[in-house]
Amino acid sequence: KLLKLALPLIKNHGFTRETLSLSVLSLPTPLAHPLPDASVTALFGTGDDARRTLVHAWLDDARHRMKEEAAERMRMGDVLKARLKSNEPVLEHLPEAFALLASSSSLPLPLPLLPVDPAPIIRHAAQVSDQACWIAYSDARESSWYTRRASISAIYLAAELHQLTSPKTAPAFLDSLLENAEHAGKALDETTLFASYVWKSWRGIVRSSGVLV
Repeated sequence: KLLKLALPLIKNHGFTRETLSLSVLSLPTPLAHPLPDASVTALFGTGDDARRTLVHAWLDDARHRMKEEAAERMRMGDVLKARLKSNEPVLEHLPEAFALLASSSSLPLPLPLLPVDPAPIIRHAAQVSDQACWIAYSDARESSWYTRRASISAIYLAAELHQLTSPKTAPAFLDSLLENAEHAGKALDETTLFASYVWKSWRGIVRSSGVLV
């Protein structure tokens, strides 16, 4: 329940341990003070693991709302645009959130180089694609559905990465990919932007924590 209460606080406080701490102030019977850091650790994980827990909770909630808010016979473009729109309130915090997901929590710090793993973000895009295909292609045959799922996943990932740099043009960019199937291959190439974004964001996080790279 505290995770759910923390979600509206992300807009102002980011994907932070502070957000988790402040969540208790939104309880039906609020606590007098935010959670102490030791309690945040006990409930949500140590260090950045607690922040990753919050990121996953936000992604799960956004995906759940896709289904809840979907209208009958929505076109794929409208489904994906609605999902992109749900990013808008927290857009400034998403590069950091993606960096958290893509950085390993199992490696000791300090390290001269922390590997970037795009798998969690690719998995996120695949889950969005699953939900979008379920909404837009609920009557499609299984083989067709899986083929579409793969291309939609690549297209959505490209559009979401585009949104980080150019929010206003993201819907048009998404339309251009959906309208021309040949662009699906280019969408896969857009994943290289992810490594750059995550690396820059992660490097900023590490520098702010006092670890030099």
